[in-house]
Amino acid sequence: MKRSRRVIILIMLLVLAVTLIGAFMTRGVMAYLPFLQARKGSWTGAYVPLGIVDQRPWQTAATLAALAQSAEEKKLARDAERLADHEVDQAFSQSLRQASLAKPNLTGNALALQQRVTELQETIKKDEASIAVLNPEASAKSAGAVSHADDLEIAKAQLALDQAELADSIEDLARESGDQRLKLQQELAARQAAMKQYRDHASTDDGENAVASAEQYRTLAQQLSTWRSLRSRKELIAQAQQLAKADAAALTGDDEALKAEAARLEAKSAGESNLERIERLQRISAQQNILSILHDRIGAQQQLVLLYGRWGEQIELQQRIVIHLILQSVALIVAIIIVVVLAGWGLQLALERVVHDPRQKQTLNTVLNLGTQLVGLLLVLLILFGVPQQMPTILGLVTAGLTVVFQDFILAFCGWFVLMGPNGLRVRDWVEIDGVGGEVVKLGLFRTWLLETGNWTAHGHPTGRRVSFLNGYAIRGRYFNFSTVGQWMWDEIKINVPPGTSIHPLLKGIYEATTKTTEADAKMAETEWKRVTHEEGSPQFSAMPSVNLRPAGAGFDIVIRYITRAGVRVETRNHLFAMIVDLMQQASQEQAKQPALPSQVDRKE
Repeated sequence: MKRSRRVIILIMLLVLAVTLIGAFMTRGVMAYLPFLQARKGSWTGAYVPLGIVDQRPWQTAATLAALAQSAEEKKLARDAERLADHEVDQAFSQSLRQASLAKPNLTGNALALQQRVTELQETIKKDEASIAVLNPEASAKSAGAVSHADDLEIAKAQLALDQAELADSIEDLARESGDQRLKLQQELAARQAAMKQYRDHASTDDGENAVASAEQYRTLAQQLSTWRSLRSRKELIAQAQQLAKADAAALTGDDEALKAEAARLEAKSAGESNLERIERLQRISAQQNILSILHDRIGAQQQLVLLYGRWGEQIELQQRIVIHLILQSVALIVAIIIVVVLAGWGLQLALERVVHDPRQKQTLNTVLNLGTQLVGLLLVLLILFGVPQQMPTILGLVTAGLTVVFQDFILAFCGWFVLMGPNGLRVRDWVEIDGVGGEVVKLGLFRTWLLETGNWTAHGHPTGRRVSFLNGYAIRGRYFNFSTVGQWMWDEIKINVPPGTSIHPLLKGIYEATTKTTEADAKMAETEWKRVTHEEGSPQFSAMPSVNLRPAGAGFDIVIRYITRAGVRVETRNHLFAMIVDLMQQASQEQAKQPALPSQVDRKE
């Protein structure tokens, strides 16, 4: 591995480690029900109260009710919602009574606001009395009825102004004195509106029981997902139960504190005036009402604890049902694997007895093993993920699979139309396909068969092998047809000339003979090249033959290159061979008729 790749891999591993550690440390922000958990750092979920009154019992019950699946769970969820709703209502009632009992000492601006509120209340009483006097029904019919109607409207307008000023003063007084009754009334009104909307949109579907609900999870993936969902829901219900226990304990402490305060007030009876005694008795009565509400709230929280416990037991039952289904699915997968292995072994034994050819046996063995494994894999996938329910999905998967499997045959079928065109192939054409040359002997719908020949510039005779190609080469491959118009090839002939032969006359004769023999083909080739390249005048490439002389061993080689068509290549070559042999014989005869040189005669003598 190169150094750059190692550096990249190390950097990516470091980034991966840092991100995983960061994700683990910040996992608390993904708490599903943060109001059920205590705050444990800045990266964990925390409960954000909606107002003065703690409404977590209702939030918990409503959220868990939305997660209920079976009919048993939904019944328990409705009971939990009813108890939680009652508990929060009692909490509002208790808070309002406790706020009424609180009598803070007013000083400064708060005292002035209290006096202003008292004055406005007296003014409103006077306005109401004036309206009652000016009411046409109360007053007698007299000549001044019209003027009384005008005065009545003025009095009503003044009353509205005084009431608005009183409301503003009460809000200012509550803000200055810390009186929470106004805020509690606003929170209660908002809760009542939200509860009305919740009840209007609440679902009445009871669903199926636990067994029927679990039977719909037919695939292993669904069963595992359901098991994880049940496990998470069980943890949330356990947290809700702990929250209800903590609330019950806190309310029990408040109850004991109120009882102690009530006992202290009852014991304090000596030396008090009648007004103080009346106020003390009223306070004791209010505390008794608060204690009654506290007892009701404690009972509701205890019932919630028991209800969440029953809900957790129901979740455990559903978990056991899902685990049973998971074990069945795993057992079925194991059985399929065993059957596939045994089927492959049995088919191999049967193949050993039926087929005796080693090559055929190996091929069939590979096909059978692959087929049984694919069938087993398909069955396992069906158990894991099930059958696709949507028809477009099924058609898409089947089409994609068939396209991948039969892509060569599809291309071959399309290639057949290309080969049937004007620039395609015909039987007896001389072609070259993927580097294999030969004569077309058969052209089918999917395959092309060639009778293979040797190298074009060598002998070019058939090798005796019949080669087939899928017709897809016409689309994605390369092929050359040397039998159609516009297809030309250069052929080459090499002749060895022994020493002592007159080379130049022989070269001249061979060149003239080659030029005469290939003149027609050369002119036709140049004409076609000129038409294809759209050139004016002579084409850039010349089709004239060439005769070259090369030294070879003790003699010389004459290399002849000329243009020809594939269909007449062998005839042209044979004709040139015959002419060259005649020329060489003539050159030998003329050389034999020449007289010997004097030096040669003297040497003979």
